[in-house]
Amino acid sequence: MANSFYITDLADPQLSDLQRAALAAATAHPVTLTEEAVLEAARQATGLSDFGDDSFRDRLAGWVRAAREQTNLSPVGQAAIWGDMVRYLVARLQFEDFAKRHPEIAEVPLPRPIIVGGLPRSGTTNLLQLLAGDPRLRSLPYWEAIRPVGEFYMKDGVDQRHALCAAEWAQRDELMPVIKSIHEFSPDHISEDVELAAMDFGTYWPDWAVRGPSWVEYEATHDRVPWLAYMRRVMQGLSYQRGPNQWVSKCPQHMEQLDAVMKVFPDATMVLTHRDPVASVQSMLTAAAYSARLTCKTVDKPGIIAFVVDRYERLMRRCVEQHDSVPSDQMVDIYFHEYMADRDGTLEKVYDAAGLPFDDATRQAINAVAAHNKRGRHGQLLYDLRGDFGINPAELRKRFDFYMDRFPVAIEVK
Repeated sequence: MANSFYITDLADPQLSDLQRAALAAATAHPVTLTEEAVLEAARQATGLSDFGDDSFRDRLAGWVRAAREQTNLSPVGQAAIWGDMVRYLVARLQFEDFAKRHPEIAEVPLPRPIIVGGLPRSGTTNLLQLLAGDPRLRSLPYWEAIRPVGEFYMKDGVDQRHALCAAEWAQRDELMPVIKSIHEFSPDHISEDVELAAMDFGTYWPDWAVRGPSWVEYEATHDRVPWLAYMRRVMQGLSYQRGPNQWVSKCPQHMEQLDAVMKVFPDATMVLTHRDPVASVQSMLTAAAYSARLTCKTVDKPGIIAFVVDRYERLMRRCVEQHDSVPSDQMVDIYFHEYMADRDGTLEKVYDAAGLPFDDATRQAINAVAAHNKRGRHGQLLYDLRGDFGINPAELRKRFDFYMDRFPVAIEVK
């Protein structure tokens, strides 16, 4: 396989000089993982103090609790989740200030969004990149996702957000060079809407960032409508700044919150990708183990396996339970093997459901994006579920029989 590579030091990471320096710097300057510390850091960064509706505070406390209960977090891991919380609070402060000055944002229509869900590592990102190539649809490039209010980043009439994001991505790529082969965070890469819901401290982001079980239980037992409604409000603000108004967005977590998504976006076209869950799990396990070399004190493979497999099962069970609650004419199920074999035919199904013509201009736009976003363009990461994690694929797949009985995916990992 051209440009393929394998991570040979998952179990015994050999840190680069830059990674060792980052760990030393984080150790020398530890963060304070408390609710008030991150709130005050956001206030200091912005000069603002109005966070809007304070119902998010309960969820923020949940994020802090999840981070504190994960005793294996390294100083870098602690700094990373602290930085995420501050970033989301900064974005929230800026958005609330912007919305107060522009109350007409609340009237911005968001007609018939296309919302993508599906297992992490099941093709959702590739699908989103292609759909976002359609100029009729509004999407969320990463440079805008992390700083959603442009007026705070203007200098001499020039929006600085893209340049800031490019510099941050260059640093991240230098520090963790394999990440771009797993999930890219370059400025123009179309981002997940998790960035917007996280401004209200919803979403499953802490699940993967710190693997804190208390937050997983919080999600399972609380209404998701509030944080999805906040996400919708920010989308309105984004379209107010820059159209169009018909969105295409995605987050894998939507597969387990279909009922809440449809309450907030009742006219949405819901698109779910389905793939051999073992193929998705092995990719996520590898990603988590690679990231752990810097964010954790030790690469706890048994702990990573237990958490990831359980979290995937939760996603799939909720999907099976809620799938048929979505009106059939608003639901499109996409099977990974079919998508790989017939991309345009699969996309046409999405467009038919969304009521949009899949014409020559659309094909050309999507082909241009596809040429730039070829799978493996940053190198094709190879996986070894047995060798790296001691897992028999067939045995693991039995745990997901309930999902495969409902969705006839093709087996990829044997």
